[in-house]
Amino acid sequence: SLDHHDALIAAASDGKLWKLWYTSIPKPENMRAEIERRLRLQEQGSMLPFVTRRHDTGALCGMTTYMNVDAVHRRVEIGSTWTAASAQRTGINTECKLMLLTHAFETLHCIAVEFRTHWMNQQSRAAILRLGAKQDGILRNHQRAPDGSLRDTVVFSIIESEWPAVKRHLQFKLGH
Repeated sequence: SLDHHDALIAAASDGKLWKLWYTSIPKPENMRAEIERRLRLQEQGSMLPFVTRRHDTGALCGMTTYMNVDAVHRRVEIGSTWTAASAQRTGINTECKLMLLTHAFETLHCIAVEFRTHWMNQQSRAAILRLGAKQDGILRNHQRAPDGSLRDTVVFSIIESEWPAVKRHLQFKLGH
């Protein structure tokens, strides 16, 4: 909600994440528009946005979403994720993804959950692989960025038959 505006600006400012040219993390002056965009897409049924919080302080440290929801084909994408620099590699993203994946496979009965990232975003690609997702392919010249450059998008997924092993792996990583 817009109630999270100031806290999300603080989280994005932790590492000045908007400076990563291959991401679409909003600048502080664009945060309100990004929150409103996600809420509009939620109203249309094509996105379900979430904020992420630190376990120790409860402070907001990022955003993630279910997007490209396809109820007919029982697929969803987890994306538009970003995490404050000081919260990266702390387990917060792993815990968040475990919750989202559990809901997708065990409540929504998805047959596949997809992840996408920019080819140049090596950190995100590595994080997705650490979750247990497999690379499906690369969409060349897939999207045009605001600066006019073309993005190659790397597509990953976890499919229903892989979920039990992926779940055990994530629970092990988190010490559950």
